[in-house]
Amino acid sequence: MAKNIRSSAIKRKTTETDISGKLVIDGSGKAAIDTGIGFLDHMLTLFVFHGLFDLTLKVKGDLKVDKHHSNEDAAICLGKAFKQALGDCKGIKRYGSKEVPMDAAAAKVTVDVGGRYAFVWRMPSYNETIPAPENYTLEEGKDFLDTFAKNAAINMHVDIYAGEDVHHVLEAVFKAFGIALDEATQVDARRKGVPSTKGTID
Repeated sequence: MAKNIRSSAIKRKTTETDISGKLVIDGSGKAAIDTGIGFLDHMLTLFVFHGLFDLTLKVKGDLKVDKHHSNEDAAICLGKAFKQALGDCKGIKRYGSKEVPMDAAAAKVTVDVGGRYAFVWRMPSYNETIPAPENYTLEEGKDFLDTFAKNAAINMHVDIYAGEDVHHVLEAVFKAFGIALDEATQVDARRKGVPSTKGTID
């Protein structure tokens, strides 16, 4: 019997962005990503690779204004794509958690694919700007993940334990996020229905 491949198309067009692509949850870590924001491309490639998803994503945005619209709309699309691809969530493990080090940085991401939005971000009190052409900030990374969680209807807790370099902090976060979401979306053969005593995840 062929395995059901969970996937969804990505399409969003506004006066600020034009986004297209495809997500495959049951993938192998292949990424073809062009958001117009080089650092975000790097983070999403890490997320996909370590989560073993497949993702093609093309974002044409009003970068002449700033990065906000492209960053936010990409997160909206990706969050909705996961929600759509998961459907009724039958058989999934639902919960996932992973801690990842990256040189002097370390972060943990915990998720609950339970149909409700919550986002918690805990970290040491600093905020640097990554020395890259796009100057992608820690706050922009946080906003991306928050927006993803809202549109995917999941709980996400991000705990940053250490780090002197924002690049490495966000790299640890996005890698941990990919692995945690992979765990949560895996199918448990023992689970015959929806992983909720309510009988539904919506």
